[in-house]
Formats: sequence, C-alpha cells, structure tokens
Amino acid sequence: MVLSGENDSQSSCSTLCQGEEKKYYPDLFSVQDNSLLAISASSVLDYKALASLGTGGETSHDETGIEEYVVQQGDTIKSVALQFDISVETILWANNLTSKSSLTVGKTLIILPVTGAMHIVQNGDTISEIARDYKVSRDTIIAFNDLSDSGEITVGDILVIPGGVKPIAKPTYSVQITTIPNSYFIVPVPSPYRVSQGLHWYNAIDLSTGECGSPIFAAAQGEIQKIGWDTKGGNYIRILHPNGVVTYYGHMSKIAASEGQKVSQGQIIGYIGHTGHTIPTGPGGCHLHFDVRGARNPFAN
Repeated sequence: MVLSGENDSQSSCSTLCQGEEKKYYPDLFSVQDNSLLAISASSVLDYKALASLGTGGETSHDETGIEEYVVQQGDTIKSVALQFDISVETILWANNLTSKSSLTVGKTLIILPVTGAMHIVQNGDTISEIARDYKVSRDTIIAFNDLSDSGEITVGDILVIPGGVKPIAKPTYSVQITTIPNSYFIVPVPSPYRVSQGLHWYNAIDLSTGECGSPIFAAAQGEIQKIGWDTKGGNYIRILHPNGVVTYYGHMSKIAASEGQKVSQGQIIGYIGHTGHTIPTGPGGCHLHFDVRGARNPFAN
C-alpha cells in the first residue's frame, strides 16, 4: 500500500525509495556480529495520510505536552515555576534537582504542562499501580494522557501525572537504566552525517545528512512498537528491542514499516523529513530526532 502526498514530496522521495538515484547503507562502525538487512518495506506512508488515519481527519495531540526551557540570566527555580504556573517540586522532580540546586545560564529544563510528575512506562507497569505510586486516581492519568478507557500503555510511553507526587522509593522517571555496550546500536542514518543538536528532550540527539529523503535505519533489531504522529515529533516510529530498551525516530517524511513488524538492525524503516516542529521549519529543518528510553543514548556527547 502506498499513500501519496504532495507532488513535490512524492517525486523527491520516490526515486530514493526505489533506489534509482542513490543507494544507502548504514554506518557499520558499531556493528558486532549482527547481520544487516537494508531493505524498504512494502508499505510507505506519507505524513498527510498518517496524520488523518484513525483521527477522523484531525491531527492528534502532542505525545506529552512537555516543553524545554533554556535558563536565562536571573532565573531561579521559583521564578521559572511561577512563569509556567507549576510547582517548584514539579521542576525539581522532572530535572533530578534538589531544593539546594542552583540554575546555570544555558541549562535546559524539562517543563511539565501541569503541576505533578512524569513517568516512563517500563515492563510490567499498569495504570492502577502507577496511580497508586504517585497518589492520584487512575482516571486522572487516563484522561490527561488521552488513553483508552482500559488504560492501555506500552513500554517507553511517557505519562504526565497531574498532581502526582514523586514516589520516594523510585527514581524520578521510574525507569530502570539498562547498561548496553556502545556497539549495540548502529547510527540510524547513512554517512556522511552530523549531530545537528546535542542531548535534549527526551534523551535525544538530532542527526542530519544535509538532505531530506535520506533513509532511516533501525538502530538495532526489534519490533515496531508504535507508529504515530504528534505536533512535535511529526511522523514517528518507536521500536522495542529485546533488552527492553525503546528507540524513537521522529520528523519522518515517510514511514516504511508497520506496527508489530519485526525489523533487523540496519533495515530501512522510513525517510528523513521535517514533519512536526523543527528548527528551522521547512526543508532546511530536515533531520532525524533519535531518542533512547531506558538506556544511555550512545551518540550523545
């Protein structure tokens, strides 16, 4: 199934997708004994079609509503909390700070949309248990995060817990950080590439090849856990890997995989674009937003 979009987008990607002009191969510097498979899937979705699937033609909400704020001269934790109308504790918990912490100009803070806490879902979590841990109602979490009535969640989901209180016995994000060797992931874009933005929300870096339409590779083998669209990440894919780590690929122009599909390391899962919110907007903002949930991002400085 191929869903077409704008003519210029379709024509610019069609030759790349079919490999008529250029063939791409994943960067092999970090591969151990894993075999590589660089093929495109039979299903390629464009951003307009994806944004309307299952939403009655309306765009979906942002995945989290969480923002980033760069600390300015004179800022304090209290003044930033007042600026965003959230509690001081909300900023402390989301940024692994304490009441004795001071802010450094240029530091990036995670800002939740409401007073409360955040939680990254890990294996075995249920909404009822999360609600109990953070001392809020189950319905509050479901409603704010636009979940189904059953409270279905998946590993790697980022939940905002309105009014939530950080569990004393758990780390800020309730995430177990998996130690993985540097060679577990390959670079998910072809060479030559550059890191166009260093570590930022959430545990992400931006990778650019200098052009739109370059392929995006699965950084490691796994299963396509989720395909979606949001106002920040645009077209995105999440892959659940065998070790429980989840990787996120955002701003795609085309998606070349489907939910539930098993993918090999190096397999093409989509193409670089500028969907969602990029700086700058338009083709000049083409890059891959790559984040790692549950482990260190190996490509961050």
